[in-house]
Amino acid sequence: MQWLERAPEGVRLPVTTPLDEVETAARDAGVLILEFDAFRDGRGFSLAAVLRERGYRGRLIADGRVIPDQARHLRRSGFDGVVLGAGADVNAWRRMDAAFSATYQPVEDRAAPIWRRRELARKPEAIVDRLNRETRGGDAEDILRAALDPALGLKPAVLSSFGAEAAVLLSLVARIDPSTPVVFLDTGMHFLQTLAYRKALSERLGLTDVRLVTPDAGERADLDPRDDLWRADPDACCDLRKVRPLERALAGIDAVITGRKEHQTPDRLGLRPFELFEGRIRVNPLHDWSEERLQAWFDAEDLPRHPLTAQGYRSIGCWPCTEAVEVGEDARLGRWSGAAKTECGIHLGRRALAVG
Repeated sequence: MQWLERAPEGVRLPVTTPLDEVETAARDAGVLILEFDAFRDGRGFSLAAVLRERGYRGRLIADGRVIPDQARHLRRSGFDGVVLGAGADVNAWRRMDAAFSATYQPVEDRAAPIWRRRELARKPEAIVDRLNRETRGGDAEDILRAALDPALGLKPAVLSSFGAEAAVLLSLVARIDPSTPVVFLDTGMHFLQTLAYRKALSERLGLTDVRLVTPDAGERADLDPRDDLWRADPDACCDLRKVRPLERALAGIDAVITGRKEHQTPDRLGLRPFELFEGRIRVNPLHDWSEERLQAWFDAEDLPRHPLTAQGYRSIGCWPCTEAVEVGEDARLGRWSGAAKTECGIHLGRRALAVG
């Protein structure tokens, strides 16, 4: 939704105009401005909803006597912008637009109504099976569009390490919705190059909601006061710095988008686009991508590469547990080198870590 100081050029009609006249005017109008004479008059909302339902794809602007309490209703009815005038309290409009997250009827904005979200909660396995069927034969972008479709009712987030291959998934997400939350586990053990790359790549792709998630300070003081837990127990270190913080960060999130690929580890063989994992839907748009395809995407999209890849680091995590690999070696050999460990645990679950 745009909050405008002045109305753009376009066809201007009062909301008292009969629907057939509004439709006639809308046929050739790239911008249609509907003027409200009173905030109590609901005809403007009805006109907008009907126009959108019948295929109008131009810009719809509300002008006149509207109030911040109506911000969300205007957007849901199909308006693209509201003329507030100079000096208006834009923050009041933004607050009211974001004040409620639940909806009860499906309308133009395609937000999932309550009944659909309840269906998702009751039948997550059926949703996963349906999504896998509907995206069979599709590409990564098809999988992402299905996961990010507001009509599905998911609250998604991308999980990214901003590592060697992260730019591929993030560039695809940015194409569809750059406001999608991106969760970055700031373990306190990352290479400085990774932190700089996270900032530069986020800006380059226009990602607007990158969330930095850190370990709990109290747990860190109790369990790893000298920051050397990785030496004695790397599983416990990953649990403290990644698994536990991620559990807290994903409260309210019911779909996690990952960059996991089949070729990376034995645990990932047979990876599907959509999975059910510990009560959440896990989305793997790049599940069948090879290393060659990933590199081709970097070149085709002219994406910036992680600075450490030039030094032989092909799978990049925390600095104590990451090494460069030789040309031709498996990229994952540089993670927890010399140990049987192949996963940090966030994709295995705390139960699996405890058993291991």
